Amino acid sequence: MEERKVDVSIVLITWKMKDMLKVCLDTIIKFTKGVTYEIILVENYSNDGTTEMIELDYPEIMLVKNSENMGVAPARNQGLKLANGKYALILDVDMELFEDTIYKLFYFMENNLDVGLVGSKLVDSDGSLQYSCKRFPKLSTLFLRRIDFLNTVKNSKNLKNHLMIDYDHKEIMDVDYVIGACQFIRREALVKTGLYDDQIFYGPEDLDMCYKMWQNNYKVFYYPKTKIFHHEQRITKKNIFSKITVKHFFAILYLFKKYNWKISKKK
Repeated sequence: MEERKVDVSIVLITWKMKDMLKVCLDTIIKFTKGVTYEIILVENYSNDGTTEMIELDYPEIMLVKNSENMGVAPARNQGLKLANGKYALILDVDMELFEDTIYKLFYFMENNLDVGLVGSKLVDSDGSLQYSCKRFPKLSTLFLRRIDFLNTVKNSKNLKNHLMIDYDHKEIMDVDYVIGACQFIRREALVKTGLYDDQIFYGPEDLDMCYKMWQNNYKVFYYPKTKIFHHEQRITKKNIFSKITVKHFFAILYLFKKYNWKISKKK
């Protein structure tokens, strides 16, 4: 990542999401004006025609073809190592832009040099708010999130505090962390923090990245003056006994053990 060739490197990873990926790419291309950018796509061995679609319809995209599913953090790091941008935008492929969000995030970062990472406001397919900015959790909180379909869990003080229910989500503010569906990262900050933790196959790699930002004296911000549709798949909630859910649980334990079982902004 030595040479800066574009304003923003947009890093996407995909696994068996061909149709959503196409929507994501088309809306990036349609609505991204005022900045130079590149798109780097890491294809996690979908075997669903994604590679052929990209090579045929989007030849300008830098495509990384994995021979197996590398997981989230390792695949994102593959993309980041190829990035030439002043900023890197980590974006999930189940996202749909409908305005010039990338330019707005770029402009915010250009004018707030102490911010290492910012996330856009995210909304569900029906336009309702997603709680994408959060307070650092207790270990118990992350496990409760997997069963928040239970009313007693959903309405618990623990979970409400974590999800920042008390915040109206209309004002720009610094937050503990924003989810990995949209993380717009300053290049210099990424050099200091290092890349995503390769030990996390799927799970709290987004929390870890934001925590490292705070530990390296960079702020993390939530920017609700623009928004993106996030057609969230919630794969660990659809089947709480699946292999990916088990990997997610172990990733949570790994993360807390990494930081001596407590995560907060205080050093």
